[in-house]
Amino acid sequence: MDTLKQSYNYGTSPLTSDSVKTPLRMYLFGKPVAHSLSPLLHSILFKSVSVPWTFHLVETTSAIDFTETLKRPDFIGGSVTMPNKITFMPLLDDLTEEARVIGAVNTSFIRLDSQGNRRHIGTNTDCIGIRETLLQNVPGIAKSSTKQPALVIGGGGAARSAIFALWKWLGPSEIYLVNRLKSEVDTIIASFETTMPGIKLRHVNTIESARSLPTPSVVVGTVPDFPPTRPDEILSWQICEAFMKKDGRKGVLLDMCYYPSPVTRLVVMAERNGWSTIRGTEVLVRVCAAQRILWLEREQNDVGVNQALSAIREKFTHKL
Repeated sequence: MDTLKQSYNYGTSPLTSDSVKTPLRMYLFGKPVAHSLSPLLHSILFKSVSVPWTFHLVETTSAIDFTETLKRPDFIGGSVTMPNKITFMPLLDDLTEEARVIGAVNTSFIRLDSQGNRRHIGTNTDCIGIRETLLQNVPGIAKSSTKQPALVIGGGGAARSAIFALWKWLGPSEIYLVNRLKSEVDTIIASFETTMPGIKLRHVNTIESARSLPTPSVVVGTVPDFPPTRPDEILSWQICEAFMKKDGRKGVLLDMCYYPSPVTRLVVMAERNGWSTIRGTEVLVRVCAAQRILWLEREQNDVGVNQALSAIREKFTHKL
C-alpha cells in the first residue's frame, strides 16, 4: 500500500519550498496524554531529516478545542488518541478507506482542494504500525499466517485496527475475538461484515472453545494492562490463557499495550508458555513513522526509525 501516493486522492500538497524550514506544529488530542511518548518519537523522526517541526500535547475531549486547533496557520498534522478516535471522525473533512472500514481515526493530515482551501483528512495509521511491526519482526509471517487463525484481544479502536491489518495483509482463515463485553464484539462483527465483505470473525467466549479451536498463529492484544477483577475480565483472561497453554505449535503475540511497562502481564504469560512476543512500543514507533510520511510527504528513512526504536528501548531498559 502506497500511503503517501493514495493521500493525494484527497487533494494536493499544502507544503511549499519554505515549509521544511518553518517551525510548523503537530498536536496529539486525547485524555490523558501526559505520559505520551509521541513527542519524543516525533522529535527524533523530524530531527533525523533536519526539519524544525514540533509536536505538542492537547489534553482534551472537546470538539471545539480540536476544530479550533485545526484552523491554526502553523498546524500541519494531528494525532488522535483515546477517547477521541471515534468521536472526532465527523469533525474532519474526509476519511480514507482505512478510517472508514476500521471506524476510528488516529491521524489527520492536510490536502488542498481545487481552490487551494485546506481539507483535513482523517486516516488510521495504527493498522500500518501493526502490519509493519509484524513484517519486520517475524520473517515470513505473511506466508506462515495465511489460512491460519488469528486472535485479537479487546473491543475498542485498537482492536478494530488490528482486525483490519490482520485480515487485509496477513490472510488468516478467521479471526478470533476475545473481549469482556459481548456487546462490543457484536458491534465489531456487524461493522466489519458490512465494510469488509467476506471477513470471518468468531467470538470466543468460553474456555472450552479456546481449548478445542486451532491455535492462532498471530495474537494481537489491545487491552490495558490491569489485573482482571470483574468476572467478565477474569473469564477473558482465562480464555487467552487457554489459547497460550495449548500443546503443539506456538505463534507470536504482539501486545499493543506499553504503559506503564511494555512487559505486560499478557507478554509474561505468553513467554512463559513458549510464545514469541513483540512489545507495543515498537508499534508506536512505526505508527509515528507512518504519520510523519503523511505530514512531511517523504518516505521514512531507516535512520530515523532505528534512532526512535533505540531511544524507546533505552527509555524502558529498567522495565524490560
